[in-house]
Amino acid sequence: MAEEELWCSHVRQNKDKFRDEGVSTVSSVDQARVETSVEDKYSSYLDMKDMDGQEQPRLHRGRHIAYLKKGLASLSERFTSLDASRPWLVYWCVHALELLSVRLSKEEAAGVVEFLGKCQNPNGGFGGGPGQYSHLAPTYAAVNALVIIGTPQAFQLINRSTLVEFLWSMRTEEGSFRMHEGGEVDIRGVYCAVSVARLTNIATESLFANTVHWIMRCQSYEGGFSGAPGMEAHGGYTFCGLAALTLLHAHHLCHTPALLRWAANRQMKYEGGFQGRTNKLVDGCYSFWQGGLFPILHTLLAQEDVANLSTERWMFNQEALQEYLLLCCQHSRGGLIDKPGKASDFYHTCYTLSGMSVAQHFTSTARHRTLVTGPKDNELIPVHALYNVGVEAAVSATQYFNSLPVPVASSPASQTEAGDATDVQDTDKQTTTATKLSCTCDTTQTHLQHFNMDLYLQFSQPLIQPPISSTLTTHQDYTAVNIHPQQLTHHMQAIRHDHLSVRNRIYHLDHLAPGFTYLIPNLINHPEGSTWLPNYLPA
Repeated sequence: MAEEELWCSHVRQNKDKFRDEGVSTVSSVDQARVETSVEDKYSSYLDMKDMDGQEQPRLHRGRHIAYLKKGLASLSERFTSLDASRPWLVYWCVHALELLSVRLSKEEAAGVVEFLGKCQNPNGGFGGGPGQYSHLAPTYAAVNALVIIGTPQAFQLINRSTLVEFLWSMRTEEGSFRMHEGGEVDIRGVYCAVSVARLTNIATESLFANTVHWIMRCQSYEGGFSGAPGMEAHGGYTFCGLAALTLLHAHHLCHTPALLRWAANRQMKYEGGFQGRTNKLVDGCYSFWQGGLFPILHTLLAQEDVANLSTERWMFNQEALQEYLLLCCQHSRGGLIDKPGKASDFYHTCYTLSGMSVAQHFTSTARHRTLVTGPKDNELIPVHALYNVGVEAAVSATQYFNSLPVPVASSPASQTEAGDATDVQDTDKQTTTATKLSCTCDTTQTHLQHFNMDLYLQFSQPLIQPPISSTLTTHQDYTAVNIHPQQLTHHMQAIRHDHLSVRNRIYHLDHLAPGFTYLIPNLINHPEGSTWLPNYLPA
């Protein structure tokens, strides 16, 4: 590879460095220090290349595998502070090895499954270690690790019946999720709940009622998502928000142009890696938390304007990110790091490799293209951007769990949903779940409330929802409507219909999610001659 082909050659022109415009702050001093350390790494590589024709940037695969294998087997006393994160340590190691194309031996896989089984609690979910309270974060980590292992033993370990009970116990009335009993509420909890529910096929409409609306309250004026409404946009929280919206088929509610602008501006011009927030330092872990946004955004934008999207690459500099990770983030003793001068750890090893995989693989509907910096053996396996497990592992788990029935929780809301679903006729072979929404309304109130109506929700489970159709299918009593997300409004006008004995009632659509097909009472020809359907469908 010629020098001019290397993105890092820009350091010799001293371009793109941060300028404090004569006002020194703590942040500007830290930024200058990091840029100097990155410049030293890039310049050292370029100088060696000039002197002896040093090979292209290489991923030190063997060192990283040895580092991860050692960590999976045993850890030193300095990891005592992570005793409540043991499923995370397993996931970070197992996923990083997966990306490096390393499959665990039967004995290693069985040992991991046995340990995670000790972390699973009788009341559902996984704790941070054996005997610890269930927590959504280690539950996500444990489920992902088991999905990666992918054996029948691993899949069967997950108690889906108690897991759905645990998710219900973490759910709040507003649709968000607590991380643990009595714990904090933030967007991480929502993503962890949605991810494990979709992977293990325990998701229901009532479990995530109003969740998309809570997520949208977290999108800030900057375009990214915050941990909770009203806070600062952050890379990790933004990934959680966008991935959860997409898994719930509600991605069109997101203000995509603002998010794309915010995400693209998080890639550092000088270093090549990503920062987590505005005015913060580069960090290797955001290679995935920020870089992982782009495959999702690309897929969503392709539904709206495919003609103006690249069919070759994501909307960030993939070469720059790979060079930063290969030249600045590999530790000499194995493992990957945050930035030059830091120690290696399993967390950064996992997420830097995940981000490198995103940068190496461009996948669209029509094609898959690799863009690998350095020799061919630098290539990692493709990662599934919504779950952060390998694509093959995600597909295998989805096929296995989708062949099982959705377990019914004992919560009152889910019992109502399950009972009503028996009345629904399956009119679409692709439909995997049908649930009836039942609400109550006091028509003496002046404000809008839910009321009891024959409204059925049908949904299938593609990883990313196909483009929305506005086609109507009319039956004798119902009309199947694929409601366009941008046409949804909060309230439907009051209507009357003698045939269905619906009088002076107000329909309320706050709890409906876009991208689904709804069977609604056929109100097109009610006595007063007007209809609400055109208000919710494209012309």
